[in-house]
Amino acid sequence: MPNWIRAYVRWVEGINHAIGRFAMYLLYAMMGVLMWSTISKVTPWPSIWTLEMAQFIMVAYYMLGGPYSLQLDSNVRMDLLYHRWS
Repeated sequence: MPNWIRAYVRWVEGINHAIGRFAMYLLYAMMGVLMWSTISKVTPWPSIWTLEMAQFIMVAYYMLGGPYSLQLDSNVRMDLLYHRWS
């Protein structure tokens, strides 16, 4: 394999690693949004945006964290057909 391809793969893996590490902290943001949702329900000004924002954060967590888990080979595989084809 040419050296420029290896350098490109290392660069992409580095970007993927940085994005995956960022995605880990999205869970804390989602917990904060859901905590605010719970607290704001007892105040006279409940927030109506919190459920949708938590859903968007969860989607971002899955979409950004998926390639990171594939890079580390830590994804969960369903073993219905996988063992026959590998």
